[in-house]
Amino acid sequence: MPTVKERLSGGTFKHVEGELYHFHETKKELQQIKNEILHTKADLPNVQRIQHLERVIKAISSVYEELPKEKKRLVKILYWSRPQKYNWEGIASQVPISKRQAQRWRKSIVEDIANRLGWR
Repeated sequence: MPTVKERLSGGTFKHVEGELYHFHETKKELQQIKNEILHTKADLPNVQRIQHLERVIKAISSVYEELPKEKKRLVKILYWSRPQKYNWEGIASQVPISKRQAQRWRKSIVEDIANRLGWR
């Protein structure tokens, strides 16, 4: 992993956030594809898709598991709570930290995931 962090483009940042928002659905999709392969004994329909899903899941999981509990709470509230019922002040108060600190943590977490994926 590079020691100097490059600034993520806005598009990459949003893409990584999209992967975070859909993390649980991605895990289900991967399992569904694997089950279809097992039950139909068909050839691998899309090896690249499986590899992509596994890479994304691994990157998000490894970053998440290394986070302290407060940052894990931020991820759960910000990305995995449905429906999202908090604005930034509400999210920050749930952790509890300042709004600015919550935004800094978000940026750092997204950048760490992007780095693990090699996305710039």
